[in-house]
Amino acid sequence: MPNRLNGKVAIITGGASGIGQASVRLFTAEGARVVIADILDAEGQALAAELGDAVRFRHTDVSREDDVRAVVDFAVEEFGGLDCMFNNAGFGRLEATIDEIALAEYEALMAVAQRGVFLGLKHAARVMKSRRSGSVVNTASVAGLQTGRGGLLYSTAKAAVIHMTRCAAVELAEFGIRVNCICPGGIVTPIFAKALGLDQAQASRNLGILKEAFQAAQPLRRAGEPLDVANAALWLASGDAAFVTGHALVVDGGMTCGRSLAEAMQSYGALAAAMGVNLNPAS
Repeated sequence: MPNRLNGKVAIITGGASGIGQASVRLFTAEGARVVIADILDAEGQALAAELGDAVRFRHTDVSREDDVRAVVDFAVEEFGGLDCMFNNAGFGRLEATIDEIALAEYEALMAVAQRGVFLGLKHAARVMKSRRSGSVVNTASVAGLQTGRGGLLYSTAKAAVIHMTRCAAVELAEFGIRVNCICPGGIVTPIFAKALGLDQAQASRNLGILKEAFQAAQPLRRAGEPLDVANAALWLASGDAAFVTGHALVVDGGMTCGRSLAEAMQSYGALAAAMGVNLNPAS
């Protein structure tokens, strides 16, 4: 169904690249007017210029309350309201072991991944409560659901986002505001390459390597794409999900379901061989 966001106003944080950029393009195609909120000025301005009058860019550091307050007010001033807040901004980095994590590293990651979502929720609610409607979508991760999917800090922050989503959904339900989150798995975005220390341009150039590496990371044998997550965000933001709130929507190609039967049998076979057991005596 086209134009699922016709007439709606959305803010997408981290909208200049990766999942955010795919969401900006999709939301705009579906009729929304969109504010890109990001610290990547050149990329955000270029995307806004490409997509035309329905899109604006606003430099926004989601860890700073003044910036988040300002971008929400900007959306209201430019487009007359706010119907969807997609709290998507984030970053990745290689993490040390828990005994070696510097406090500054902890504070920097939490400021974006956890506090940034809180601030987006807070200021979206400030506008949406008086309108008695709205949808907030937060980007969490499968790392917030299972261990071994990310570093300690990243995983902890994403688990907090999932629970914050549920708590806010209950609190804001009486105002007609829905709050949901998305838990992506292995999605090919610059965030993974940047975690290895590459800059934005280098990260973008290495996406093909990431895509190849991610193809076998889940039962569905293809890498996750930003559009996969953008489609989920679109559904949660739209009226199609009007009775959905407090939900953590997993978009991971089956990663959190566990190993495939073939993989499990391969592991069992290797174990049996090591023990001198023949699992196929007819051979």
